[in-house]
Amino acid sequence: MRRKTLRIAALATATLLALAACGSGDDEGSGSGSGGTTVSEADVQAALEKGGNLTVWAWEPTLKDVVAKFQAKYPNVKVNLVNAGTGNDQYTALQNAIAAGSGVPDVAQIEYYALPQFALAKSVDDLKAYGAEGLDGTFTPGPWASVNTAGGVYGLPMDSGPMALFYNKEVFDKHGIKVPTTWAEYLDAARKLHQADPKAYITSDTGDAGFTTSLIWQAGGKPYKVDGTNVTIDFADAGSTEFATTWQRLISEKLLAPIAGWSDQWYQGLGNGTIATLATGAWMPANFVTGVPGASGKWRVAPMPQWQAGGNASAENGGSSLAMPAKGGNKEIAYGFVKYANAGEGVQTRLDGGAFPATTAELKSEKFLSTEFPYFGGQKANEIFAKSAEQVVTGWSYLPFQVYANSIFNDTVGKAYVSGTTLQDGLNSWQQASAKYGTDQGFSVK
Repeated sequence: MRRKTLRIAALATATLLALAACGSGDDEGSGSGSGGTTVSEADVQAALEKGGNLTVWAWEPTLKDVVAKFQAKYPNVKVNLVNAGTGNDQYTALQNAIAAGSGVPDVAQIEYYALPQFALAKSVDDLKAYGAEGLDGTFTPGPWASVNTAGGVYGLPMDSGPMALFYNKEVFDKHGIKVPTTWAEYLDAARKLHQADPKAYITSDTGDAGFTTSLIWQAGGKPYKVDGTNVTIDFADAGSTEFATTWQRLISEKLLAPIAGWSDQWYQGLGNGTIATLATGAWMPANFVTGVPGASGKWRVAPMPQWQAGGNASAENGGSSLAMPAKGGNKEIAYGFVKYANAGEGVQTRLDGGAFPATTAELKSEKFLSTEFPYFGGQKANEIFAKSAEQVVTGWSYLPFQVYANSIFNDTVGKAYVSGTTLQDGLNSWQQASAKYGTDQGFSVK
């Protein structure tokens, strides 16, 4: 997703609030989730039947159909679905609304990497107050672990992002390129493609924090270690170094299209074949369908290239929860919508639209696994996604101030894409700047 610089003051306020919350003891006796369930399922259902207005901030495309069906089931509820920006753009708007104390949505899409920062700041509700802990087992372990933070359940998983390689089969066939099974083969494919057609690139990349951390994750890197307010940042570990070495070759040899992701030019490149692959999360199919309709039938899905030949490692890229901002309203209706969308009838609606589930039952169902994707030439792509989900490397952590860290990525690592700075030097600079910020906010960083 797109990463743009956030307003430092808002983020600093959020992090200071987080530290204040951490220093006040455990969650028992404080916050909406104290004392177990305080809002029953009957209370939620009664509120849904009575009706009211609900504002949802989200950019995920399949939620439009979820909202339509939700309103059909609960005709007295009016949902205002707002796209307040993608990723950091929305977080900026959300932080500003929280700081102002007005205009805060009742429900907000928050990616897993960003949720700890909002949770530690008590900016989102602990859904234990609604019995959300009883949904343990409903969701796959990775996404469920991502919403369980700071002793509470601060959202319900909406999707997950086990990675796969999307590739343009028409382009590969035209130039006699085999689907790469390792990143070394991927580098060779990049060279062969660009030599055959100087206008074509293996992929586009102008520097993206989420993509970078995902590939380091897949390589076995663990640059972040978090124990409460004790944080370690180390981009000199083996996985980080392996990523930097390979990706530096792509940058140095000018084998990456200098096109920012999610831009109009990026969509055009995916459509006309000048961008031939995309390594990203399993949530991507719906974006292909809506954003690149003219390339339907040309693209396919393959397992992620491996850092070691014969390996079977994967990582998550993206994936989001639906959370309830603490300063939002209509709490019972809000939780009713979140549960409907992420653990109820809305799950199938989203699957029908091309989303990838975070729910155990759907991920293992024969119907899901055997689904043919017309966009991918009838391929049963969910088989690849599901296997990737099983192969995600364990032990990864994000920073409790990852939103801020990602916001300065282009000012540090991003320089490697536009100057003589090496990727490793950029990672080192990112490490230093992130560590300084964390220390300034009261974290113990080393």
